[in-house]
Amino acid sequence: MEFKIGFSTKHQESRTLEAIRTAPQQTPPRKSVVQVYFSGRNMSLAYYNDSFDLHRGDIVYVDGKLEGMRGVVTDINYNFKIRLSEYKRVIAVADTAVSGQLFLAGSHFVTFDRNTLPAAKVATWFKAPDREEETVSGSDDTYFCLNNLEEMKVGAAAAERGHEYYTGNRVRYISVDGTHGYAIVEGSKTYEVEFEYSKGNISNLVCSCFCSYNCKHEFAVMLQLRETLELIEKHYAKEYERTGYFAAINKETLFTFAVDKKETGSFIL
Repeated sequence: MEFKIGFSTKHQESRTLEAIRTAPQQTPPRKSVVQVYFSGRNMSLAYYNDSFDLHRGDIVYVDGKLEGMRGVVTDINYNFKIRLSEYKRVIAVADTAVSGQLFLAGSHFVTFDRNTLPAAKVATWFKAPDREEETVSGSDDTYFCLNNLEEMKVGAAAAERGHEYYTGNRVRYISVDGTHGYAIVEGSKTYEVEFEYSKGNISNLVCSCFCSYNCKHEFAVMLQLRETLELIEKHYAKEYERTGYFAAINKETLFTFAVDKKETGSFIL
């Protein structure tokens, strides 16, 4: 049986991270001092904000000692006077507004609309904007069949841990656009996995953990990819064929980031 969920969960306006960075502001955001809670440290700190129109519950990133750590705005104060030298700033805010049609696919929701859950949007839920850092990568002509992961030649320990990540729903997000694949895996940190998928074969598989060999994150992603494609082929083959794109997000992840803290929105079941 097929199920579809259509919903919209937004603040008063949708704010993509890229739009915040590049679009001219018609009216400057109100200056504020915001309280930000960091669950990873179980602590709250105050930050100065003059760049974003923030709301309670927003996911933000800051500079200073906690740079790169995800925080949540818990309070906003517009009436203040501070020494700027004593305060660090909010440097980015995640875009958690989601609107579109999703289909049930096992432990994940899946969409075939590129505008519903684009990778650039979902990445802001897990990690701060990338700082400019020089990296280098290489590729060869090797590939392996997704339906025969023994060809992947992953070590036994990495395969075991990767299977645990897969069954524990650590693959929070995965998408394939044409042949390019992208996934987010949450372990001790957030890792990004990229690959090429064509006619059942995988090539150019890399992970941001920067291992020089196939890792547990990559193996978990391959298991999740195989499961998701099997469900799509069984239930939603026409939708996938029509767009050549899918994005799948873990159910708990979607509700945690895009639903739980929203005060308005609607669902159609």
